[in-house]
Amino acid sequence: MAEGPEFKPVKEFGAVPLSDESEIKFYVDQYKGYTYASVRTFLKRSGYSGPTKAGITMNANLLASVIDTLTKLPAEPTATTDQELGRFPKKMGIEFVVRITLYKDTTGIDLREWVSDGTYTGWSKKGVRIPYQELPKALEFLRGMKEFLKK
Repeated sequence: MAEGPEFKPVKEFGAVPLSDESEIKFYVDQYKGYTYASVRTFLKRSGYSGPTKAGITMNANLLASVIDTLTKLPAEPTATTDQELGRFPKKMGIEFVVRITLYKDTTGIDLREWVSDGTYTGWSKKGVRIPYQELPKALEFLRGMKEFLKK
């Protein structure tokens, strides 16, 4: 995450713990005059504490599409394989994909960019995986971010 003079965190909405040393934070920030909803992994270690490159940003329209997609999911996961839930255009050559993933016998919600730019086609490192059991909390944070961006 850019920590230069252009990056301006505006408001934090909450965090989902991943381990004793990491969490996913939900916040709104400004970059080059634009306001975005951000979901990013942060570390809490003795050697380094702060944001990682693992994260995504969404404008208000994309955020609304993601919320609509996640709201339709059941309280308990039912997928037995990876399942794509939605694919939304982000910008030329980049789509934002919402999917259910199974990794190490745990189910999660993966929010990640899919790149197709002529030189590479596939998953980007830009993304996060939210544990499925944290979906209600994540939706609460995302809805708060959506309301904040409306103002």
